[in-house]
Amino acid sequence: MGLALPDSMRCVEITQPGGPEVLRPTRRPAPVPGPGEILVEVAAAGVNRPDTLQRQGRYDPPPGASDLPGLELSGTVIAIGEGVEDWASGDRVCALVAGGGYAEYCVVPAVQALPVPAPLTMVEAAAVPETFFTVWTNVFERGALKRGETLLIHGGSSGIGTTAIQLAKAFGATVFTTAGSDDKCRACEDLGADRAINYRTEDFVAVIREATGGRGVDVVLDMVGGDYIARDVDIMAMDGRHVSIAFLQGSKVSLNMAPVMTKRLTLTGSTLRARPVAEKGRIAAALREHVWPLLESGGIRPQIHSTFPLEQADEAHRLMESSAHIGKIVLTVGPDAA
Repeated sequence: MGLALPDSMRCVEITQPGGPEVLRPTRRPAPVPGPGEILVEVAAAGVNRPDTLQRQGRYDPPPGASDLPGLELSGTVIAIGEGVEDWASGDRVCALVAGGGYAEYCVVPAVQALPVPAPLTMVEAAAVPETFFTVWTNVFERGALKRGETLLIHGGSSGIGTTAIQLAKAFGATVFTTAGSDDKCRACEDLGADRAINYRTEDFVAVIREATGGRGVDVVLDMVGGDYIARDVDIMAMDGRHVSIAFLQGSKVSLNMAPVMTKRLTLTGSTLRARPVAEKGRIAAALREHVWPLLESGGIRPQIHSTFPLEQADEAHRLMESSAHIGKIVLTVGPDAA
């Protein structure tokens, strides 16, 4: 197991469903790693939209997961559970977790951890797992994006969006994206998007139809839902794939299925948090093979908008819900978060 384990830890808990004010700094007993798990001393933890949904009482953690929010983190391994051979105390890791990231210590399934890429700070590393796992499995596995194809990303300035832009460009795709201001559109294009569309002043359907000569896009990554889905279908190319990962405008839609049939479209989607550990481990292995070389070389890098101390998680949530950020929001926890 390694050195003596800590007895207690700082953390942030959800006292009741509600606004950011229900997040409360407190102390709890530190967790202990079980078989196949590692205990990480957390340096930094990413803040994600599902954290705000959990705080509101709209997204319960899976059975057996910590009730503390936080789906991704970076830090140092301080203990290992039975059967873990790939990690040792002192290793610097970033990891996807089903909960518990807003804390000084967190138990992590060993297969869901990845080494911190050499060019990244711990803050940057904490911003990697949730978005990179999500983009890889949805854009490249379910969406089957290939070199030379065209991708439309809604919410291009979000953590998911900034990750998807960089990865799609790195793998040879043409990228369109939507965002809610000219500044956000410029940021998307600076990251490599071929055309960013301000959805407040432009019709993305008309822009894409003109830009592609009427052909449309091969893959859509959609986190908006609502009436966007019908509009997406309108500008999808033959054999296009539409992947839903969130529904900011609602999950119930009215859709004409005729174009789905005539253009042989695939409508799919997924969630990540409730997947089995083995499945998340498989995604981690794919990232290590295909994406980690890009992070190690500095070819792509997570975009950090701002950081907050752990005890100011409520302020981080207020910023997240304002949608004023470009890229990721991260909580700093340990002294080596820099």
